[in-house]
Amino acid sequence: MVASLGATIVRGEVAPNTVLPPERDLEVRFGVGRSVVREAIKVLAAKGLVTVGPRHGTIVRPARDWTLLDRDVLEWLRTVDGFDRDLLFALQETRAIIEPAAAALAAQRATAEDWQRIADAFAAMEIGRFEAAAAIAADKAFHLAILEATHNPVLCNFRPAIDAILSVVFDLSVGGFVGNLPNHAAVATAIQARRPDEARAAMERVLGFTGDNLFVG
Repeated sequence: MVASLGATIVRGEVAPNTVLPPERDLEVRFGVGRSVVREAIKVLAAKGLVTVGPRHGTIVRPARDWTLLDRDVLEWLRTVDGFDRDLLFALQETRAIIEPAAAALAAQRATAEDWQRIADAFAAMEIGRFEAAAAIAADKAFHLAILEATHNPVLCNFRPAIDAILSVVFDLSVGGFVGNLPNHAAVATAIQARRPDEARAAMERVLGFTGDNLFVG
């Protein structure tokens, strides 16, 4: 029920400020009890898709209010034709703001344990480079390990959002994964050598390569 209503809202099939059908109608439509309907509405409200008022019912909120970096919301935005190009650009822009700076900070602050997590993730990338699921999982682990190595609690709080972004981007750009391994290796080497400027530049190359594959055609 959550997925069905959520996808309907984010794909524009229900206009903003529209009042959803009453609980009883939703119970019948989805074949569930009232408690399930109420829980589903709570989930959608937590994601910013609807607001609930005692007099006005459940109202669809405009896109600007959605929790866009929620994994479910992003997945519901995927259509049979993929993701909107402007959304992909926005996701890459967000990475470009956060990840090069994170790599530079990691080069300054990473502990031995941090470095080992980064090295292990890169090793997993090399091992799984020809299998899409393994490659994506290892690549995500690599980038998230670098984020954690900043030891900046505010940046680390972006982990769920970055995780959600990477899930979308890597799924679409995995075809260029092998070609981007040398750039990832350069990031890891610069972090280990404690060279912030080199780490930042190498991460920018990683993102540039990903972007080239993401927007090809």
